[in-house]
Amino acid sequence: MERVVERDLPGADLVGRGLEDLGAGAETTEALLVSIGASRLRSLGFEVPAPIPGAERKLYDRLALEHGDAAHSRYNALVRRLVSFERAAACMSP
Repeated sequence: MERVVERDLPGADLVGRGLEDLGAGAETTEALLVSIGASRLRSLGFEVPAPIPGAERKLYDRLALEHGDAAHSRYNALVRRLVSFERAAACMSP
């Protein structure tokens, strides 16, 4: 059974949107982030549609276009939110 993203978890907004975007075949910031965490998310019971290959680099490149010199900080912040979600979801595993 597919696990549902619990909206009160930290980073749930990003992960939920990313899963939806991946399912729709959209290469968004959120879809790239979920692609980075795909194996961990799957191990936690989430159905992750086909992850985007090379997601780490693609996400960084996208952020560099949008945020210039702040791309590195933005990338790290997004990954921290993903990890926070994964840790919280692991604590709530059935």
